[in-house]
Order: sequence, then C-alpha cells, then structure tokens
Amino acid sequence: MSNWKKKKPCQLPEIIVQILLKLPVESLLRCKSVCKSWYSLISDPQFVKSHLAMPAGNLNRHQLVFTTGPEIMKRCNLSDVFFNLSINVSDIYYSPKHIRRINVRFVGSCNGLVCINDGGFGLSISNPSTRKFNILPNCEHQFRGRFWIFIYGFGYDASTDNYKVVKLSCNLKDTTNCETFVRIYSLKDGSWKEFYGFPQGFRCYGFGKFSNGALHWSARNESQLSTILSLDLATETFREILLPPYDASDRDVKLGSLGEWLCGICIYPGIRADLWVMKDYGVKESWAKLVSIPYFRGAYPWMDLNSVPLCISNDGKYLLEFGWKKFIVYDSKNNSFSEVQNLDRYYDTCTSVESLVSPMPATSVLEIGNKCSFSLLSFSMSCHKPFVYLCLPSEDSLHKDCVVTFE
Repeated sequence: MSNWKKKKPCQLPEIIVQILLKLPVESLLRCKSVCKSWYSLISDPQFVKSHLAMPAGNLNRHQLVFTTGPEIMKRCNLSDVFFNLSINVSDIYYSPKHIRRINVRFVGSCNGLVCINDGGFGLSISNPSTRKFNILPNCEHQFRGRFWIFIYGFGYDASTDNYKVVKLSCNLKDTTNCETFVRIYSLKDGSWKEFYGFPQGFRCYGFGKFSNGALHWSARNESQLSTILSLDLATETFREILLPPYDASDRDVKLGSLGEWLCGICIYPGIRADLWVMKDYGVKESWAKLVSIPYFRGAYPWMDLNSVPLCISNDGKYLLEFGWKKFIVYDSKNNSFSEVQNLDRYYDTCTSVESLVSPMPATSVLEIGNKCSFSLLSFSMSCHKPFVYLCLPSEDSLHKDCVVTFE
C-alpha cells in the first residue's frame, strides 16, 4: 500500500491508483471531473512522474506530431503508422497569433513536451497530449555584425527537475570563423540567463539533439573537422564527442537519439544511409553500426533520407522521413519500403510520448495550486525515471506493444 499523508480528503485504495496510472492522458483528464480526490491525485506532481515512468513500449503512448501550416499542428498515433500504414489525424489547437511565420520548426521533444520555433525569434513549449502551450519570453540580444545564425536545443535536467531551452547565436566572421553567444531558458524559473563558456573554434549546425542528459550539435572544430559538441544540462559544460568511424571523413553526420543511445546517420546520396549508435555514452569505441538503409528507389527516385529514423519497432521496422516530406516504413528483415498514406505535405515533424507534464513555468503551477480549495493527495510509488508535474487531452488508440520510440 502507498504511504499517504495524514491530512487528506479521503483514502483511495491502491488498486484505484494503479488503474489510473495505466490510463491514457485523455481518459485521465476526464477522470479529474469525477471528484475532488481524483482531481487531486491526477494533478499531484508525484502522480505525473509515476505515470510518465510507466513502461512505454506500447504504441498508444507515442504519437507523431507535425505541422501543416503556420497555425496548424496535428498528431497521429504511431500504431496507425506502423500497423495500418495510414494516418488518422487529429488537430491540436494552436492560436495563429502565437505563430508569426510560416516555416514552423520543432526544436525537440522530451517527456511529452515539444519545443517549437516559429522560424524567427519566437519560441514556445507545448504538450500535444494536453493541448497546453507556453510562449517563452523574448531573448534580447544586441546584434553587432552583419551575418547571424540562430540555433536551438531543448532537453531535461534531471538533477534539478527542470526543462531547458538553449539558444546559440552565431555571428559569422567569415566562412570558417564564428563567434557564438549562449543563452539558456529555465522552465522552472520562467526566464533566460546568459552563459559564458562556449569553446572557441567550434561552429555548430542544426538543432541540438537531447540524449543522456545533454544536448548535441553537429559541429566543426578549430581544425575544420566534423565532430559533435555536447552541452551537459546539469553542469552546463561543453565537451567534444568524436564521431563514429565511418569511411567519409569530410561527410557530416546527422544526429538523433534512439532511447538512451546517441545516434548518427551518415548519408551516401543515391547509395545508402548508415545508422550508428553510441552504446556506451561518451566512449568513442562503443560506436556501432546498427543498420544500413539502402537507397529508396520507389515512386520518388530523387529522394534521399532526411534525418535519423523517427522511431524503430522491435521487429526491425524503421519510420523514415524521405525527400519532400514523405513518411516511409523500412522493413530491415525483408529489405522493403512502404509509404505511409493519407498525409498531405507538412513542414516539420517529431515524435512525442504521451504525458501529463506541464509546459508552464513552475511558479505558474504553484500559483494555480495555491488557489485550490482542497489539498493534494500524495503517495509514494517506485519511479525509475525522475520527471515532472501536473496538467491536461489526448487520444486513446490501439494497444500494441512492439515499438520503442525515441525523442
């Protein structure tokens, strides 16, 4: 039995808690209307953490999120993609006034939260499952120089139970030299801070990929060699991570993450794409080639692989993004490709796990909690992953358990 605090509205049986923990987010949001005790339990930060830590192998816990316009964000369940090769799409409310440009990009996703860049300076954090979003304050910067590039990263600092957005402002001096300024946004504090300590001689490319508590950017070092630059979100320190030993030293590797593995994909246009994973984080010798994906010669012969696989199933199927925004499922067992149907053109996509985690600053959550006329129930349960607090709708879907996704 769980250990409950002494002052509480009622005593909920352990079996009720266990049943609620296994429900999808949309059902939990409805259950909050049953009574005060259920509302308090489902809103409790410890319940949110425990719900997030439940085994996530079932596809009904994972969703594909994508944008089809400046104000349109949609999602679908990954079970549809893998088992039906079609997409049943549901819209996610996102007010047009919060998106000022058409080329909306996903910076990254972590524990059910998705960080969005509007193509300019605008940033927001959204939970697609609860349809809640938080527009981040502007990150002021005095621009000096003519050419600037802005890249971002989004991840989770387990040591402080905090989500962080990192902004790299790169002032291009010439084709090889770049001066980089760093700012870090803390969701817990709801504010930006300046960070000093970016290593000289490095130039980063693309959005940072979160893995093992750190953000990772494809980069060039002071010798103009391709490498990986990582930022540990707990210690806020940069370090270099060497690339896998692929056979093209001048070729950039696109980064991603597969569960707990940092991964990189080396693309040989018109030939193949090699997917590498770092099985022992930080150890160069642990890089291993997971699969070689052949060139797709289907209905779109000009298409090459855009990025690392969006997700992978336990039976060897990979969800890939090809060419002009097409989803393809590659079956490594029989070396075949299948195109996902019922999808119009989209601007960007990412995968996200269903969760109750709030995209709002911690101070906002506390203010809301203080206004409630009833106390929160608390309970102690085994939680193998340290994650976050309360919130709000999603979708029920097929219960199939042969896929692991990665963010």
